[in-house]
Amino acid sequence: MTPEELSAARDRIVPDVAAGGLRVLFCGINPSLTTAATGHHFAHPGNRFWPVLHRSGFTPRQLRPSEQAELLDLGLGITNVVARATARADELDAEEFRRGGAALKAKVERLAPQWLAVVGITAYRAAFGEPRARIGPQERTVGGARVWALPNPSGLNAHWTVQTMAEEYARLRDAVPAGRPAGRPVADPAATD
Repeated sequence: MTPEELSAARDRIVPDVAAGGLRVLFCGINPSLTTAATGHHFAHPGNRFWPVLHRSGFTPRQLRPSEQAELLDLGLGITNVVARATARADELDAEEFRRGGAALKAKVERLAPQWLAVVGITAYRAAFGEPRARIGPQERTVGGARVWALPNPSGLNAHWTVQTMAEEYARLRDAVPAGRPAGRPVADPAATD
């Protein structure tokens, strides 16, 4: 990616990979400029989402960001708390997180996943006003889905290695009913709001 391509991706909205009745809807903080420029979630080369998803047992092999649609066959999807792309998450303010949390709740009510997995404890805390939340299953539900806060797979999150993140993601995988959903879910055209 050239600096010009990345700059042009600022504030772009990336469509969700989502459908009704998913087992887990993974929720990032917001799209990176690389994600916005490519149209593929967790596309930045330093992001560890795809290796962690595989090592934790959610996927049979490590998918590339360009293969993100294959998640739907596994009953998995991706969305974000805040839809607009930025170079860094610290460009988002508290009000954007609160609005994003409200929009996410409505989306989860519509899509009805079994679990909402927020990848980034800080984003979860800000979006849902839970300043003491910790990594792991949460007491609350969002839009009817159970909630699990996961470590942020960004390469900037040096507190977690690929292995320790995979272990935490595997805890969620173990809590999710086994097997694929009955048939491929039908994509929701409103899932990108």
